[in-house]
Amino acid sequence: MRPGKARASPWQRGRMALALLASGSDVQKGARGETMAQEAAGWPPEETLSLWKREQARLKARVVDRDTEAWQRDPAFSGLQRVGGVDVSFVKGDSVRACASLVVLSYPELEVVYEESRMVSLTAPYVSGFLAFREVPFLLELVQQLREKEPGLMPQVLLVDGNGVLHHRGFGVACHLGVLTDLPCVGVAKKLLQVDGLENNALHKEKIRLLQTRGDSFPLLGDSGTVLGMALRSHDRSTRPLYVSVGHKMSLEAAVRLTCCCCRFRIPEPVRQADICSREHIRKSLGLPRPPTPRSPTQRPVACSRGDSGESSGEGRPPQDHSPGPRTAPKPGSQEQEGKDWQ
Repeated sequence: MRPGKARASPWQRGRMALALLASGSDVQKGARGETMAQEAAGWPPEETLSLWKREQARLKARVVDRDTEAWQRDPAFSGLQRVGGVDVSFVKGDSVRACASLVVLSYPELEVVYEESRMVSLTAPYVSGFLAFREVPFLLELVQQLREKEPGLMPQVLLVDGNGVLHHRGFGVACHLGVLTDLPCVGVAKKLLQVDGLENNALHKEKIRLLQTRGDSFPLLGDSGTVLGMALRSHDRSTRPLYVSVGHKMSLEAAVRLTCCCCRFRIPEPVRQADICSREHIRKSLGLPRPPTPRSPTQRPVACSRGDSGESSGEGRPPQDHSPGPRTAPKPGSQEQEGKDWQ
């Protein structure tokens, strides 16, 4: 280290590496011919994909798939006070302009205690299996801003709209964000990512049909013999499951319990509120009119009882009907993250 030069923190080194890989290396910038055609079609050159794969493999070695905090092992999550959620929403009809949001909710009340959104320009294209290189740099900045500005409000865990180890190479966006922030992370996806022999076939649909009540689940066992996640019925009034997987520093069992405890509706409240926050920020930034919001009864969550997954009080309409922001475009062709769909 040069005299007088501060050593970069692990978070800063990870952020700089991710920015380099997302924007492209000198090899990428110098490539022409076929590379230019790929870029014009919105697909990164092979050199960039190879860099991304190597970075995923490097960071994957740092994933911790067991409980690391005392509250995670407690049946009622005693000691857990703050749960975070992140989201990236798109301007309708625009694949570049987006809004990144971070919210922090109190637990078990699930009331928003912190929120921050910012408009961003996405420089990396969407490629299935590489979502982190498109979105995580902006989410990292939001987490770091909170860490510097309001350290007392830092979440003890992050819920991510996407996959963790349930991924083509076992390292989805929830793992990526968890490793680079060094926070426990949970991946919560709305559609099954069909990897390692997992298929949304008749057998899978029959298993879903057998999920009768909130908290019911079944393991997602790949052909490799590895349990990659769990299909979870998160709300009594929704028959569509969530697909929960480990992101970082948390066991699958605790991840599933926490996800269920955070659900007032089908989608965990931290993720739902992050989406609402980003939609509202887009609306304000673009000067769009506020759509009408129907009246609905106030929802109050019921905290998970000791040893139970908890029950939600009342029924709610999906938040696209409540959110003041514009509808957001789904990531094109994405299995890794479905478009906004809350029921």
